[in-house]
Formats: sequence, structure tokens, C-alpha cells
Amino acid sequence: MAANEKGKAKQSGIGAFFKGVRTEFSKIIWPSRDTIIKQLAAVVCVTVIVGLLIVAIDFGAQNLIDALVKINAG
Repeated sequence: MAANEKGKAKQSGIGAFFKGVRTEFSKIIWPSRDTIIKQLAAVVCVTVIVGLLIVAIDFGAQNLIDALVKINAG
């Protein structure tokens, strides 16, 4: 196989790949606007709840460490 033939084979492989990608993209069922909004609201709510939980744990741990340090120093 000559260098030119290898290049053509490679291009057809890349072309076939992108043709396959385009075919697969046409099979995707995209969510509706309402679904996206509902999922976005759920993600934001869960993120806020988890953030508040992390803040509470951090605050509690910091107070516990401060109390232990005062016991050792005092």
C-alpha cells in the first residue's frame, strides 16, 4: 500500500467516524424545555442543601476542635 493509499484509507475512516457520529446525534431524544427547567431546579435545590449540610458539619467540627483546644490549654 502506497503512502497516498494509506492517507485515503485514513480519511475515509475519519469520514466514516463523523458520519456515524452524525447518525447517532440524530437518534438522540432531546429533553423538552419544561424537563430541563425541572431538572435544573432539582440540581440547584440539592446543591444548596448539600452546601448547607457541609457548612453545618464544618461549623460543628470547628467548634469541637476549639473546645478540645481550650480543654488542653486550660
